[in-house]
Amino acid sequence: MFREIVSLERAKKILSEKFIPKTVGVEEVELLEAHNRVLAEDVKAPFNVPSFNRSIVDGYAVRAEDTFGADEEKPIRLKVVGKVNMGEAPSVAVKPGEAVEVATGAALPEGADAVVMVEYSSREADEVLIYRSVVSGENTMKIGDDIKEGEKILEKGEILEPRKIGVLAALGLTKVKVYKKPKVAIISTGPEIVKPGNSLPLGKVYDINSYTISAAVRECGATPINIGIVPDEKKEIEQAIKNALKIADAVITSGGVSVGPKDLIPKVLAEMGEPGIIICGVAIKPGKPTTIAIIDEKPVFALPGQPTSALFVFHIFARPILRRMAGYSNREEIPSVKAFVGEKMFSARGRRTFIMVTLKREDSGRLVAYPVPKGLSGAITTLAKADGYVEIPESRQFLDLGEEVTVHLFGN
Repeated sequence: MFREIVSLERAKKILSEKFIPKTVGVEEVELLEAHNRVLAEDVKAPFNVPSFNRSIVDGYAVRAEDTFGADEEKPIRLKVVGKVNMGEAPSVAVKPGEAVEVATGAALPEGADAVVMVEYSSREADEVLIYRSVVSGENTMKIGDDIKEGEKILEKGEILEPRKIGVLAALGLTKVKVYKKPKVAIISTGPEIVKPGNSLPLGKVYDINSYTISAAVRECGATPINIGIVPDEKKEIEQAIKNALKIADAVITSGGVSVGPKDLIPKVLAEMGEPGIIICGVAIKPGKPTTIAIIDEKPVFALPGQPTSALFVFHIFARPILRRMAGYSNREEIPSVKAFVGEKMFSARGRRTFIMVTLKREDSGRLVAYPVPKGLSGAITTLAKADGYVEIPESRQFLDLGEEVTVHLFGN
């Protein structure tokens, strides 16, 4: 009907030509809410860090020249004229022949240019004996040693991991500008699915896809909007997609894309405007019925209803697009390992075949990939039990026992 099966490479090329993902705006968020968000502007230091000369050890702030020649046999005596704790402003200065006790992180008093570690000193009343000389700057951190005023600290596009949020806090920032999270509407179709929490009549199954896809959307830095289950009726599907396009930046449906009489998604999308459907069938397994459309300049990913296929196709097509819309880099490094085939794996004739595998380490240290048992091929547990997947090209009929392959991992 509307279907023209294309190769995986061709499908990706069509999608990249027809839709260029862009961020959906910028917002300012509290620093405490900025974890894993994408920075929308460069951040420059408004002041030096540290903003004062400070000690990096517990010990005595001194004039380095007063310690020259000090050793264990001939310690040098200095008069202790005060003490500076961390967080205090020094109330004394160091003059020739004097020292001030300081804590780690404390500000250096005026006149001091080095710190003798407490391990190389001993205290006698109001004097300290120095057993090791220091040079100017030793055991200290000077103004701007960490961050200089005006220095670019973080760049636009960086992901705000905990350590980077710490840098922003060190600059006194409480808010930061980040890219807005794209909104993604999620629709499930199918007469057999029931919302979790309701009773489960014979022949029905719970709606898995709304939950797995929603979680996958969040992993991409986007916000899922669960529209719910829509009956397999053309008008209701059409209205649901139209409503979804009004409130979201992208739409994902599952089910209704095969060739049965109730598989109405391609028919509905074909009538919803230009360019409409750009892909309707991909030569892959799982995921052959995958359909993708562009409507109102927004992508609509119509995924197969089978849970494993739906989540896998999301991983291949939707994930890269949504990550770009969220501001993440267009180059995502998918972790992979080399392994040896532990059991002969067959392809689907004429289709790029992706086989879910588990990894086991043999006593010899060799990593071996085994296909997820065939009895699980129609279950969501296929992906739950799989460590990753291997690809069999269209030109190959099988992967032979003992053959070395690349396993693309679902996690680290």
